[in-house]
Amino acid sequence: MINCEQLAARIQSLEPRADMREVARTCLLLSNMRDRLDDFEDEEKLAEAWRELSLMLQLATDQHAAMTEELEQLAKSNPNDFDKEQIWILVRAIKVQSQVLQLYLGEQTLDV
Repeated sequence: MINCEQLAARIQSLEPRADMREVARTCLLLSNMRDRLDDFEDEEKLAEAWRELSLMLQLATDQHAAMTEELEQLAKSNPNDFDKEQIWILVRAIKVQSQVLQLYLGEQTLDV
């Protein structure tokens, strides 16, 4: 059975320039993606999961950046004057944040 230290070494071999924090974050995120960490003993399965994780992180990062811009604009307006679209901006922001948390916690996202 693979342990965290072994997984970190394998990640480091995939991404030699990754710093300690990136390796630790990747270990956490990969372990949340699979029920069986033994799958990562296979180099091909690890590389595939790492590519999948990279895409998920990029998507979450892009969504978060877009929501941040919308929320900054929303913060400049008067909450008493919010219309339906502004409320939906808040709901979408909650969903995006939920997706990011799900990556790190390995739990189901809030279905909004």
